Amino acid sequence: MAIAPINVSGQDLNTEAVTVRRGSKASRVKKTLTSPWATAAAIIIAVIWTIPTFGLFVSSFRPPNDIRSTGWWTVFTNPSFTLDNYAEVLFASGASSANLGSYFINSFVIAIPSALFPIVLGAMAAYALAWIPFRGAHWIFIIIFALQIVPLQMALIPLLQIFSQVLGISGTFPAVWVAHTIFGLPLMTFLLHNFIAQIPGDVLEAARVDGANHTQIFFRIILPLSVPALASMAIFQFLWVWNDLLVALVFSGGTVEVAPLTQRLAEMVGNFGRNTHILPAGAFISIIVPLIVFFALQRYFVRGLLAGSTKG
Repeated sequence: MAIAPINVSGQDLNTEAVTVRRGSKASRVKKTLTSPWATAAAIIIAVIWTIPTFGLFVSSFRPPNDIRSTGWWTVFTNPSFTLDNYAEVLFASGASSANLGSYFINSFVIAIPSALFPIVLGAMAAYALAWIPFRGAHWIFIIIFALQIVPLQMALIPLLQIFSQVLGISGTFPAVWVAHTIFGLPLMTFLLHNFIAQIPGDVLEAARVDGANHTQIFFRIILPLSVPALASMAIFQFLWVWNDLLVALVFSGGTVEVAPLTQRLAEMVGNFGRNTHILPAGAFISIIVPLIVFFALQRYFVRGLLAGSTKG
């Protein structure tokens, strides 16, 4: 019985060799990252990274005299705790701690829309740049990428002039929303473009054959497949806006009705630092929301960071 010769081209051999090399390299990297030494290093970095937060938490329960005179680590040798700092921050009236709850509401009103708008607009722009062919798409993408290196401070004064003199929205929530959307849109578009561009083109082509237009493809295919990336970007943007002081301070006009929690924290110290004892309590209250958001949605954040990193 004759055996037909097997035709193996040089290109197939090269492709197989490249695949083997990539697999071996990936296995070596995985082995290195999961080694006991890497695990120990990660634990040490996590502990060092957590120490300031733990110190802030301990200081928030210490009496004012102890906060001013000694470090938080002395609590292990001379323990003394009080809830007066939290009571003063949350319930006392006056210049140092009045209306903290209203600032919490302002931070939510600022952070939620400022996280949603860049995600929605960035996803639309990323889909257009990745799958809708038009003249100048590559140059637009390069410009969007280049906008990430432009310092934020360069746009504050021109944008503030537009809001106050042209649009007349300075000192309002829409001004802060638009500012955060403008500053966050380039990074969102760039990251989402890298993910959306890796979606198999056969899926989109099959949808076009079935008569779907770009709007239907975006809402029925792109968005469901991009949920991990969208969730991770939403968490990232929300945390960035919640902890922001500069943008909100400039475009809110410093008014109590619009100012976020971070602005109140900067004002709580008072003249000559006389209220530094309540700052740890106020700061720890302000980080409760970011901690809850991150730990509650951590799996989506990790999945979104890894989404699109491998193909196949």
